Amino acid sequence: QVQLVESGGGLVQPGKSLSLSCAASKIVFRLYAMGWYRQVPGKQRELVATIATGGNTIYADSVKGRFTISRDNARSTIALQMNSLEPEDTAVYYCNARTSVQNSYWGQGTQVTVSS
Repeated sequence: QVQLVESGGGLVQPGKSLSLSCAASKIVFRLYAMGWYRQVPGKQRELVATIATGGNTIYADSVKGRFTISRDNARSTIALQMNSLEPEDTAVYYCNARTSVQNSYWGQGTQVTVSS
């Protein structure tokens, strides 16, 4: 069974940094585009950043210049380095792995709270 396990969430003050990780198992990791999404109560899940199999990245406008997504194919992991965090970044962050719309997997999510 495919598993995506996120870690690294928590409570952080505005302006500080936090790093999230996602470990994948039971997939041929190098064949999957990977991504981070986030969701707050009452709103749709939104894209934060994605990284393609070849390493190309896409970021939401709201996080450009502050967040960096990376992947390690040897370890089947991705990371999200989040700098200059803002209260608006508070959300549950989800890891995603996909080869197509029909072949997409989600992690269980990790809470990030930015508050003083």
